[in-house]
Amino acid sequence: MKKLFFISLIALITMLTGCASSSFYNLPAKEFKDIDYTFDVKYQKVRNINIAYIDEGKSDKVLLLIHGLGTSAKSWIKNIPTLSKEYRVIAVDLPGYGKSDKGFYKYSMSWNAQVLTEFLTELKIDKATFIGHSMGGQISLHAALNFPERVDKLVLISPAGFEKFTEGEGDWMKAAFTVDLVKETTTRNIAVNLDANFYETPADADFFVTDRIQIKGASNFEDYCYAVTRNVTGMIDEPVLEKLKTIEKKTLILFGENDGLIPNVYLHGGFTKDIANFAHEKLTHSELVFVPECGHMLQFEKYEIANDEIIKFLKK
Repeated sequence: MKKLFFISLIALITMLTGCASSSFYNLPAKEFKDIDYTFDVKYQKVRNINIAYIDEGKSDKVLLLIHGLGTSAKSWIKNIPTLSKEYRVIAVDLPGYGKSDKGFYKYSMSWNAQVLTEFLTELKIDKATFIGHSMGGQISLHAALNFPERVDKLVLISPAGFEKFTEGEGDWMKAAFTVDLVKETTTRNIAVNLDANFYETPADADFFVTDRIQIKGASNFEDYCYAVTRNVTGMIDEPVLEKLKTIEKKTLILFGENDGLIPNVYLHGGFTKDIANFAHEKLTHSELVFVPECGHMLQFEKYEIANDEIIKFLKK
């Protein structure tokens, strides 16, 4: 088994990614709008917030892909081509991230879930399968709890929200995780953090780091940092573990057997399988799949397995 290294607080909580390389140190700054997503990007205004999104495929069956903390819709680039062959696939940049507007929004998990349901309304979509990675999984659970009529099924990939934090642990994380901490993360630390997300880092994962380094020079980078910190607070303040038993939606849970971020290695330690199995038992209509030799960024590291499992689940 690949040795797991202790990583910095920012890597542990934000799930930002990077790989150490001297070529990363002289990258030119870029605005968020100039980052290449490889797919066309559209925009829809919701609550006076421009939401950026990728929209591929034609079908009455809609899949809404929701990224994790610190990332963007681009984290789904290995899933969109396959899934869009049979479904309409919409990958969003959450408010504060990627090419979407940034500002002093609420950024709670329930707020994000409500914005996404209003986003679907603007696109004239009644219902979608919510597919969320990490924080996106916790947002998807809030959508199922608060707006069940808008959720068809749930796919939770390495989801946040399954782990219990005491009040003291939560207060410590919220106090420690500041805008300055995100803003001042060095190029080297951004790069070194990549391995925390993977069991074996794919050769084509460099963009996670290069994009993150380049946006440090964006004019609204500090607003992005604010969004990240507020989302950390949102995840801690709106746990879902005790509410899982009330969710009636058919749910697929995917976890890498070698997830290095869940559970929190600093505060809890333990095993990913224990966290996943406990939540699986509470979600009455759930299926749980563990992917061997795979870390936290499952949809990227083992994208072929992820795509196959998602399609198999949706066809049942």
